[in-house]
Amino acid sequence: MTTWILLRGLTRGCGHWGDFPALLQRRLADSTVVALDLPGNGRLNRLSSPTRIEAMTQWYRDEVRRLDLAPPYRLLAMSMGAMIAIDWARIAPHDIAGCVLINTSLRPFDPWYRRLRPANYAALLRLAVSGNADFDHERTILRLTSRNRAAAADVLGTWVQLRRSHPVSTRNALRQLIAAARFRASNDAPRVPLLVLAGLRDALVDVRCSLDLAQRWNADIAVHPQAGHDLPLDDGPWVAERVSRWLALSDSHRAGAGKHS
Repeated sequence: MTTWILLRGLTRGCGHWGDFPALLQRRLADSTVVALDLPGNGRLNRLSSPTRIEAMTQWYRDEVRRLDLAPPYRLLAMSMGAMIAIDWARIAPHDIAGCVLINTSLRPFDPWYRRLRPANYAALLRLAVSGNADFDHERTILRLTSRNRAAAADVLGTWVQLRRSHPVSTRNALRQLIAAARFRASNDAPRVPLLVLAGLRDALVDVRCSLDLAQRWNADIAVHPQAGHDLPLDDGPWVAERVSRWLALSDSHRAGAGKHS
């Protein structure tokens, strides 16, 4: 049985996945789906966030051992979480059976103005350093990350409660921003199967970052024509379907290769 590990992005915790882990679990009945918080976020909000992606990777590797989760793992990761997944697959490919990378961007492949759209800089800075009311804070994040207004409206109250119960400090938000800005990917693709998923209407990260990454690393890719940055929120069933289809094709290719070996 394969364990799927879900990794979120900046300042987001396990609770922000909503019902997606359960949806993915139903779709992948022969797997175990586990969402993990990063230090500084979610239930670990009182811990200090690392300021390097590499340190975040090591924390997760130690955590799965502590939880007695046996490799190899498959990683499904969004945004900054996808940077961690890429680093993990690079340093320990024997740990990883595959990665699904959602709406990420990487140095040195993407110019700064595509990695984070300049129109959002002022709003993101206010989120990081100001004491916005909880409702206004989460409403702004949803405006930036979701294109599914009905889904965003449904989760707004839940996200406000998550912020109140597990607030992310300004210090930890900035430390995570520093880690994401510092990270530099290798020119060579990780030696694991890769699926890139992207939302065509992502208002935070230019979709060309995902398109270029898939082309550069010869990875499978699927683009949702209506979704934004938070693809599992905007259309979780689509994500689960694409993952399931990718796994089936991978199994078919391995079976075909075995017959001709």
